[in-house]
Amino acid sequence: MRRNSGFTFRIIIGLVLAGVAYFSYLGKSQENPLTGEVQKVSLSPEEEVALGLQSAPQMAQEYGGLYPDEQVQKQVSGVGNRLVQAFNRELDNKGIKNPYVFNFYVLRDGKTVNAFALPGGQIFITAGLLGRLKTEDQLAGVLGHEIAHVIHRHSSEQMAKTELYQGLAGAASASAGDLGAGQIASYVANMKLLKYGREDELESDEFGVKYMINAGYHPEAMIEVMQILAEASGGDMDRDEFSSSHPSPANRISRLKELIAAYKNNPQ
Repeated sequence: MRRNSGFTFRIIIGLVLAGVAYFSYLGKSQENPLTGEVQKVSLSPEEEVALGLQSAPQMAQEYGGLYPDEQVQKQVSGVGNRLVQAFNRELDNKGIKNPYVFNFYVLRDGKTVNAFALPGGQIFITAGLLGRLKTEDQLAGVLGHEIAHVIHRHSSEQMAKTELYQGLAGAASASAGDLGAGQIASYVANMKLLKYGREDELESDEFGVKYMINAGYHPEAMIEVMQILAEASGGDMDRDEFSSSHPSPANRISRLKELIAAYKNNPQ
């Protein structure tokens, strides 16, 4: 009887924890001030800016610090700011103020091929990736994609989702009273997050195409960037998407071609 009572108690605790996690997630709805999309996010735009600015120095140190060439830094900042200005012109026409503070940095790391954005507008590209780019248009493709992650608040969305799935995983572990069950639940939670990651990448690709065109860059360069990234990761254009946070390069290229044709035929 005690054993059954203990099992029932664990089930109740698990349900309570799952409910708390779920309703907490539902309470995180905010309207994106720039896109109008209603999103589940953990931070306000002001908090995103503060978090990004506070995290930027430590993040730079993780990649060996900033690349020690001021001219290169200015070139990258110039391209990034040109894209931001194209977006801001559109916002101005709608009477909307951009709350984000954008800064662009080249990191010293020459081996890692990567670019990423922190919440609020701090954007980084490694020397390893920059060195593989051959044109300013390709650089604009990389930076436009990262700007989109900020505009669409992907980091803040991921934080909210992580909190939800961690809460549900904890609830499953409490219900089962079994570490193994908790580990499985955590794995499932991570797989759910990978799905959202692919959607975020495609959304960012679309933003990049649109504002490359609006800023006067050639959007076809984004296709060249996909080829460069595929080459850097071993040349596999058709790798399996299921266990990856990014769509396969081949699928992204196909989608990019559709977007380029659409935006060139119907400028916005």
